[in-house]
Amino acid sequence: MKRMMIGALAAVAIASAGATAQAGQRPATARATDGARLLARVDVTASEFKFVLSKKTAKRGIVVFRVTNAGAIKHDFKISGRKTRLLSHGQTATLRVTFLRKGHYPYQCTVPGHAAAGMKGVFTIT
Repeated sequence: MKRMMIGALAAVAIASAGATAQAGQRPATARATDGARLLARVDVTASEFKFVLSKKTAKRGIVVFRVTNAGAIKHDFKISGRKTRLLSHGQTATLRVTFLRKGHYPYQCTVPGHAAAGMKGVFTIT
């Protein structure tokens, strides 16, 4: 009788451990999928007098702009009320912006005269 109870408890423990391991895997996969949907990365290259973005659209959520100045003079990048510091040639800055609504968001360089010379555009959130 004692052996049967020990065997039954061992079987329950093994089944429970397997279920726990599987349960631990499912949420991690779900989180990774959700995170991929809510986080977009955009590389931005600034030079005289233009911006080149790796993509011009993203879904609602967090967008991480990685801005690199490839130009000879200082530039910055401003979008949705947030902006990087002035970047010298070769410098990089990261700007994390949360977009809650679909729409068109203008971006620009705030150095006087740069936006007028072409350092501006529109980023679209779908």
